[in-house]
Amino acid sequence: MHSLGSSLIGQELPPLTIETLVNGGAGLARFEGRVVFIPDTAVGDVVTCRVTKEKKKFLEARIIETIKPSSTRCQPVCPVAGDCGGCQWQHLPYSEQLFWKDSLFRETLAHQCGIDINNVLPIIPAVNPWNYRSRVQVKCQNSSAGFITGFFRSKSHSVVAVKECPVIAPELNTLLVRLRDCIDQTPFAADIAQLDLGVDDCGCCSAVVHYSGHDVDGLTELLISENITAALFIKNTVTNKLVHISGNASLQIVVDQPPILLKYAIGSFSQINLEQNRLLIESVLKLAELKGTERVLDLYCGMGNFSFPLARRAKHVIGIEGAAASINAAKINSRQNKIVNVDFYNQSAQGALVRLGDKERPDVLVLDPPRSGAYATMKELQAHPVNKIIYISCDPQTLGRDLQFLTRNGYELLTSQPIDMFPQTYHCESISLLRHLS
Repeated sequence: MHSLGSSLIGQELPPLTIETLVNGGAGLARFEGRVVFIPDTAVGDVVTCRVTKEKKKFLEARIIETIKPSSTRCQPVCPVAGDCGGCQWQHLPYSEQLFWKDSLFRETLAHQCGIDINNVLPIIPAVNPWNYRSRVQVKCQNSSAGFITGFFRSKSHSVVAVKECPVIAPELNTLLVRLRDCIDQTPFAADIAQLDLGVDDCGCCSAVVHYSGHDVDGLTELLISENITAALFIKNTVTNKLVHISGNASLQIVVDQPPILLKYAIGSFSQINLEQNRLLIESVLKLAELKGTERVLDLYCGMGNFSFPLARRAKHVIGIEGAAASINAAKINSRQNKIVNVDFYNQSAQGALVRLGDKERPDVLVLDPPRSGAYATMKELQAHPVNKIIYISCDPQTLGRDLQFLTRNGYELLTSQPIDMFPQTYHCESISLLRHLS
């Protein structure tokens, strides 16, 4: 045992056995009455580790050595999987990842709001657990070894070099190689901190180069001279100005059947996993059970990802979104797809139910908030209740907080459907259906 009052930070702990996995993806072990959270571990691993953080009730540590690997562990596909902060679970077979996402999702809802886990449906697996990311932010660093592209190390701002990433779309890996080779050994390399890459359902690519230097014209000439097949942009990080230098200014996704093509501006929000997005929409429509007579409010509607499939099945849809570029895209999509029973407003989601009032109260509320959740809207639902709520969430813990409020204030959770949008990570998307008890 260590001496009373002395810090454990930096110290190596004796061999520990991983008992379970927790939200955030780390494994949990125990040492002298405290839990120890250790990333990159599997249940059953016996490891030695070094303490990186110490609190009264818990420690955080990094693996030094896996003395006895778990039978559930596998060899990561990526050579830097344990170093790069992008993926947390490449060392787990995909079936094991699904088991833990499903289990942790159920545990979170049961613990935070006493939800009956029988109301939680089995997780929907990813169609493809690899090469699924349609957009990615690549971090850049100029060094003695050249122009490095990759991702931040976990809980750090140091860049781990990644030549090819197995979770991003093949088109983006190809584009990344072209850009890296183009920029390497040029005067521009030292002033480029990030590349935002995207690909759409039609295979069209985009790249936004984050540049803090003063020779935007020179960088523009360099990029154009390479004949890179992508929409190219330079974002001046000093002036925050986005300059479109070549290619289309938008990408597009395909949703619903018959297909609806939805355009969105480069840099605007879109779902990362395009295949899973279609399954997500299918699940929303299934839970909504629209008869064609309903008024639907779609909060955080973006470019209309859910709005247009809903509008095909409802009487009227109102979409509200705070990002002006997304609302502009939604209005264009409405005209181009000739779906006219939908109106879009560039407004804050907060206060939407108050602004609509009782006369325009929706029958169904669909909301897809950011990771921080929608607690303000939950409070509005006390005074302006909606019969049916479909809540799409990318964070089980903020979902649990919001569901706890709703189930204590007149709503019943009918079902919750986890869906894996982000294989090789601990992140879990979900759709929850609630009804008002009045």
